[in-house]
Amino acid sequence: MRAIWKGAISFGLVNIPIALYPATRTEDLKFRLLRASDHSPVNYKRVAEADGKEVPWDQIVKGYEHEKGKFVVLKDEDFQRVDIEATQTVDITRFVNLAEVNPTFFHKPYYMEPLKGGDKAYVLLREALRASGKIAIAKVVIKTRQHLAAVKPQENGLMLELMHFATELIDVNEFKLPATKEVSKKELQMAAALIESMSDEWKPEEYVDEYRDALEKVIEEKIEKGDKFAPKAARKTKATNVIDLVSVLQKSLEESAGGRKKSKRAAPAGKQRRKAA
Repeated sequence: MRAIWKGAISFGLVNIPIALYPATRTEDLKFRLLRASDHSPVNYKRVAEADGKEVPWDQIVKGYEHEKGKFVVLKDEDFQRVDIEATQTVDITRFVNLAEVNPTFFHKPYYMEPLKGGDKAYVLLREALRASGKIAIAKVVIKTRQHLAAVKPQENGLMLELMHFATELIDVNEFKLPATKEVSKKELQMAAALIESMSDEWKPEEYVDEYRDALEKVIEEKIEKGDKFAPKAARKTKATNVIDLVSVLQKSLEESAGGRKKSKRAAPAGKQRRKAA
């Protein structure tokens, strides 16, 4: 895999050469628009709203709509005036407690690989962050765009995670929150017991994208059957009105306990299947 960015972590007098690699991949299935009659691909056209005519690239400019239907046109020189100098450094400005940062600020992770000569300082920063429970807050320019970012210890390495600026997050007070009501001690105990009964180790490999898997299966069957596959009707679920919270929690607790017992009894067979696979 090719690095998307090479530079250095910089804080104080410390400089650690690193390379950035994407830590995630897009798993969406890609589709093309086709004409129904002959399956000819349909391409997008740049069409002007005023007269419906196609507009060539050399006649297109960028505009900001400051009022409904009113635009300010920005030229290349306007963008150059606000261009941020790419310094090729992850410039750390301060260190903060990870527990104090709302998870909604974190956006996109990248692996940070130490380059030649940076191993010792890289390990030192990783261990210092881990021991302190802090993360580094930094600014970094990637592809001409300046980002807020966090440097975190991640297993045996360091992770750079791009962050949202505070102005990008919608205030939670804009949404309707539940009316303030106290829960009874019994309800709280039942809920705690249910959580405990359903608790287990975090095993991310056990969670898969069921929608993608099902869609891939539909595509494979349509290919094999010459586009004659009829999808199954979606299963309907009846809406329920929860009235007695304690009884619902009790029932969930019982079902959870029963499910765990069955899972334990079936564990050896599951392991055999996994080995066979």
